[in-house]
Amino acid sequence: MSLTRKRGFYKQDVNKTAWELPKTYVSLTHVGSGAYGAVWSSGFWMSLPQPPPCATSMTCESGCRGFQDICRPYLPLGSNYLVMPFMQTDLQKIMGMEFSEDKIQYLVYQMLKGLKYIHSAGVIHRDLKPGNLAVNEDCELKILDFGLARHADAEMTGYVVTRWYRAPEVILSWMRYNQTVDIWSVGCIMAEMLTGKTLFKGKDYLDQLTQILKVTGVPGAEFVQKLNDKAVSGSWAQADQGQAKSYIQSLPQSPKKDFSQLFPRASPQAVDLLEKMLELDVDKRLTASQALTHPFFEPFRDPEEETEAQQPLDDSLEHEKLTVDEWKQHIYKEVVNFSPIARKDSRRRSGMKLQ
Repeated sequence: MSLTRKRGFYKQDVNKTAWELPKTYVSLTHVGSGAYGAVWSSGFWMSLPQPPPCATSMTCESGCRGFQDICRPYLPLGSNYLVMPFMQTDLQKIMGMEFSEDKIQYLVYQMLKGLKYIHSAGVIHRDLKPGNLAVNEDCELKILDFGLARHADAEMTGYVVTRWYRAPEVILSWMRYNQTVDIWSVGCIMAEMLTGKTLFKGKDYLDQLTQILKVTGVPGAEFVQKLNDKAVSGSWAQADQGQAKSYIQSLPQSPKKDFSQLFPRASPQAVDLLEKMLELDVDKRLTASQALTHPFFEPFRDPEEETEAQQPLDDSLEHEKLTVDEWKQHIYKEVVNFSPIARKDSRRRSGMKLQ
C-alpha cells in the first residue's frame, strides 16, 4: 500500500530515525527511550514516535486513556506521534530541595485543581505519589500515570497504591473507598514537601497502618463500628478487615499528635489544611472542592480555573473482553477522529521558578 504524506509535514532524519513531522514541531532534541518508543523534545512539547504494536489487550487499554495531540504523517496508515507537554522533572526527583511555602501553596493547589476535575468525572486516580507529579521550571504541575485510575463505583482492591501514600481505608480494603483516598495522598505529599521526609514510611502493610495511627491517634469503638458498616464483601477482603480491626482493638487508645509540632516550620493555615486532609475518618476528610476553598491557597486561588468535567468518563470499553485486534481497531478509530482541543492560555502566571 502506498502512503501519501500529508500537507504541512516535513521529513527529518534524527539519530538514524526518519521523522515525518508537522511544521509546527521543529528543533528536535532526544530526551530518552523506553519500551514504547523514543521520546524527543520540540520546544515545549514531547513526542513519542512509532509505539510498537499492542502486545496484550491490557497495554492497548492503557494506551487508550488519553492523548493531547496526535500527528499522522501518512494516510490511511503509518507512523503516529503522540504529543504531550514537556515537563522537565517530577516531584520525586526534587523532593530533597527546600520548598518555600509559596511554592508548596502553588504546587498543592494545582494538584487539587486536577483532582477536582477528575473526581467530578467520577474517576479516582488511586496512585498519587511524587513520581506521578510532573513539574517544570515555572512550577507548573501535571498529574501523570492514570493506569490505575478507576470509576468511583468500581470494585477496587487495596493493593494498588504505593504504600507510603496510601489512605488507611485502602491498606486493608476496609471499605468501598471514595475520591478522598487521593486527598490523603496529597496530604502525605504536602507533608513531605514541608519536611523533606516521607511521613508514613511503613515497611509492610501492617507497619504502614502503625505509622499512620501514631500520627492520627488510635480510634475508638465508634470508628471500628463504622468499618463494620462499610465493610467490603468477599473472603479475601473480610480476612484482611478482620485482621485490621483486631489489630486496632488490641492497641491502647491514643490521641492525635499535635500537627504544629510535627511540622514546626509550617504556617498555621498549612497545619490546619494538613490535619483536614490527613483525617482518618473518610466522612470528615476534605474533598478536592472543599480543600480548594481553604485559606491556605488564597494567594493563588482563581475559582474560574477550578473546572469540572462536563460529563462522567465513558469507560464502557474497559468492561468488555476485547481481543488485541479489536483494541487496535478502537485505537485507530480514536486516532482518525482525534481533534486537538483549542487551548486558550488565560491562566495567571505565578512568576515563580522551581529553583
